[in-house]
Amino acid sequence: MEPKTENRYEAPTSRFSSFPPPTQGSWNSKYPSSGSNSYSSRDNYHSGKDYSSRDNHRSSRDNHSHSRDYSRDSDRKSYSSYRPSYSAQDKEKQREYDRDNRDNSSKPRGGKMQEAGANLPKIDWSQVELTPFQKNFYTESSAVKDRHQSEVDKYRAEHQIVIRSSYAPRPVTSFEETGFPTYIKDQLITRFKTPSPIQSQGWPSALGGNDVIGIAQTGSGKTISFLLPGFVHINAQPSLRYGDGPIMLVLAPTRELAMQIQEECLKFSRDAKVYSTCVYGGTDKWPQKRELQKGNHIIVATPGRLLDFLEMGVINLKRVTYLVLDEADRMLDMGFEPQIRKIVSQIRPDRQTLMFSATWPREIQKLALEFCREKPIHIVIGSNDLSVNLRIKQNIEVMDNSMKQFRCAQLIQNVVNGSKVLIFTQTKKGADQLTYFLGSSGVQAHSIHGDKTQGQRDFIMRQFKTGRTNILVATDLAARGLDVADIRYVINYDFPTNIEDYIHRVGRTGRAGRDGVSYTFFSRDDYRHSYKLIDILQETDQEIPDDLYRIARRPIPRRSSTPAPPQYQYQQQPKHSYIPSGENKGN
Repeated sequence: MEPKTENRYEAPTSRFSSFPPPTQGSWNSKYPSSGSNSYSSRDNYHSGKDYSSRDNHRSSRDNHSHSRDYSRDSDRKSYSSYRPSYSAQDKEKQREYDRDNRDNSSKPRGGKMQEAGANLPKIDWSQVELTPFQKNFYTESSAVKDRHQSEVDKYRAEHQIVIRSSYAPRPVTSFEETGFPTYIKDQLITRFKTPSPIQSQGWPSALGGNDVIGIAQTGSGKTISFLLPGFVHINAQPSLRYGDGPIMLVLAPTRELAMQIQEECLKFSRDAKVYSTCVYGGTDKWPQKRELQKGNHIIVATPGRLLDFLEMGVINLKRVTYLVLDEADRMLDMGFEPQIRKIVSQIRPDRQTLMFSATWPREIQKLALEFCREKPIHIVIGSNDLSVNLRIKQNIEVMDNSMKQFRCAQLIQNVVNGSKVLIFTQTKKGADQLTYFLGSSGVQAHSIHGDKTQGQRDFIMRQFKTGRTNILVATDLAARGLDVADIRYVINYDFPTNIEDYIHRVGRTGRAGRDGVSYTFFSRDDYRHSYKLIDILQETDQEIPDDLYRIARRPIPRRSSTPAPPQYQYQQQPKHSYIPSGENKGN
């Protein structure tokens, strides 16, 4: 049997000279190969030449222009002559082109995401005989029924509960009034004191089988508002059979939010005897596929990955009777509308639909109402306008971009005092650069963004949640769904691209009834957001620096004689110089 001719360094003939003929006694002369001019550096060894050292052997081998040992300078020079070169600017554009992966990008950019669901079969539900199901499980307790309407109005006014629909059940003020089974009620009493406003009004609405739209601030308990009625709904349905899909489907815009919902679900699912799983992009499909094939009552998913499994025939949604869209405005804003429509088309039309979010822009209200087949109960905690939790102290500091790193390090060293800090940057490169700068300043920090693998992101989040690291630098992928209750400080190192993301960033602190503090670095490059930012600060009665009024070209209101706390003030002279007020400018 003839040995195979080896040519590991094949190269374009236009850039390299032709191969020399095999010498007498060489490997190719002893074992000729038809139609092959293969030649390698080991041919000289078989030609009878004696090399006393490895260096002599390498120098002889490198004399041939076809030998491509890239560890040598001569060969590296010839290799770079035909390899296309990329400048640093081109590499930077390539890294910043896609800020996150398919499920976390701000806008879908072609490719697989736009084609997802193209092969899904269309279901004509008018030709399908639908099995009736039960969805009304709420019985008003005697304490709620006997409560006078004036007391109900007073409770709603105190907790800023606004009903935008024509009907809504009375809110519950304690866990005993909810009507939940014992296995849910016991855990609620153990973990919480009283229901939050969105829970007190949302639970009776969802348990009654109504479609619900819930608008509430971040950290107000929206996740439990739709999960717990879903457990009751699932246990009232017939058991799953082989090949059945889930009964409850929860859609989330990002994998981080999907994982947070799954973690909250696992806290109650064991006692409820309900099985759940979470599917999202950015990781291997096959472990998720095996979990789906086992059969689950609840699936928490991002739209893109769920469509992949639907096209593969791994699952179907014909048994879904309880649909939840969490952060619905964010999903539609990210361009998931076509994917959501394809998913909803696979679900029976008489389902129960719930939508929860922190904001509810007007441009998507009409589209959201299309998903609710019945007239929904619209619950608003606070107002439909953008608002920040009143427990959060917002600090705005106007400064030049060159001062941000030093000011951030100063805040962490002098103000934070070991508390958990979440720092937001606009780009992945900025997150890594800030993490490196903090590390060189003696501050241990980790960064999380779309370029990290899922394993790395999970590890960093575990470190942050358990307190092994107290400083996390993140892009906007962590702005929604990141549920770490003991985050004390949020620093907006870069101002977000829209005011809605500012609301969600700041909302990562002050959760579960705790107080929080946020610091926002605002530069003149962010002038387009100054007007709306002032409105938000005025609504929550926050201190507004004069430089922010100047950037927004709004008159500076008169203040009392009480001096304002020291801030980083913008100095006009000298140009691009920012000196903290109260410090000595020099002798």
